[in-house]
Amino acid sequence: MGLNVMQRLETLRRQAYVIRLTIAQLLVALVGSLLAWAAVDKGSAGSVALGALVAFLPQAFFVYRMAIFQQRASASRNALRLFRAEAGKFGLTVALFAIVLSTVPPSNPTFFFSAYVAVVLTHWLAPWLMPRELRN
Repeated sequence: MGLNVMQRLETLRRQAYVIRLTIAQLLVALVGSLLAWAAVDKGSAGSVALGALVAFLPQAFFVYRMAIFQQRASASRNALRLFRAEAGKFGLTVALFAIVLSTVPPSNPTFFFSAYVAVVLTHWLAPWLMPRELRN
């Protein structure tokens, strides 16, 4: 296989991973919100939604800054992108926590933090969601 074909396959694999991870995280957030609403009340469902949003937005920023959907550049450029994207993701996470906890405190902090952790840890399940031909 030529280098361009291999780069294209790697780009497709990354795209499939990110798309499936995003879908899985949104499903975790939706199921968590529905369970909280059914078990407790609307306020708890809102807490789950806020926690999921605080987890999801920094990851979307990371994907955007890393240019996941583009073909790879040089190793040094990718390393610089990685550090900048991770620093931005961390800063955005801290800022979102500060904004949410100071302006719109969740009605149920347990649901808020549980949803945050569940959405962040969803990436562990994403490899199982990949089609066999795109794994490795």
